[in-house]
Amino acid sequence: MKAVVICPLCPLMTQPRHDCELADEALFGMVVEVLEQTTPGYWKIRTPYRYEGYAPVGCLAIGDQAAEEWAKLPKKVVLHKNTVDVMHHPKVQSWPIVTLTMGAVVAVTEPPETDPETGKPNGWQMVSLPDGSEGYVRASWLDTYYDKPIELPEKELRQRLVDTAMLYRRTHYRWGGKSPLGIDCSGLVSMAYLLNGITIYRDAHIKPEFDLVEIPKEDMDVGDLLFFPGHVAMYMGEGKYLHSTGKAGSDGFDINSLDPDDPLYRKDLAEGITQVGSYKGFHRG
Repeated sequence: MKAVVICPLCPLMTQPRHDCELADEALFGMVVEVLEQTTPGYWKIRTPYRYEGYAPVGCLAIGDQAAEEWAKLPKKVVLHKNTVDVMHHPKVQSWPIVTLTMGAVVAVTEPPETDPETGKPNGWQMVSLPDGSEGYVRASWLDTYYDKPIELPEKELRQRLVDTAMLYRRTHYRWGGKSPLGIDCSGLVSMAYLLNGITIYRDAHIKPEFDLVEIPKEDMDVGDLLFFPGHVAMYMGEGKYLHSTGKAGSDGFDINSLDPDDPLYRKDLAEGITQVGSYKGFHRG
């Protein structure tokens, strides 16, 4: 059975209760698979990237038909603001229906709104939500939703992965987090890839069935991932890498260096790399 996430951030808990470890977060508009209900109030679900956890019933619109209909609609993704209000009317004096985070997905079935007097775009975009309601957001806050890897020249795509990760640069660390309200190491890199249509495993290691392959350390390039015991980062080039870290003094998005002479050098990480992973699409033929 399928379901659609209808709350801004759907927590995926490691147990069917709220007072336990957060495993992941499913974002608004994501279609998930419902596995079972073992405890009243929680469903065990599986995300499209095959991560499992227990989600509150109120965060899901459950039903195969509704999920299939939602999946068919043309989509946009919230990308250019950390959070956005979906307004009841296309004006700032209206009231918000829901506040969404970057990475949330909405359906767009109508062209941008136009001013009735001038006929020119007024900056608002009508959107449909998974529960059937409609609202308005600024069109400039939305961007292309990719459900398959974006097709770009390799150098351009590599830089795009880094640029996407940099959108989270002011985000604090949250174990299991995957939004600008809080994000962890694997949440950061997996979202950077996912927003470009590339699916990698959500945890800090490589799984062969996903779009990541191991490469020699000496071959790492911009956008590749550096794996450490229980941690993952993204290589930026010129010896630097970005990551989300819970280390005291950083507590979130940070940039460090592999160069011992650089003030940003972190000896524990520089000497602890276990694997380097790269998008499969960079290594075909």
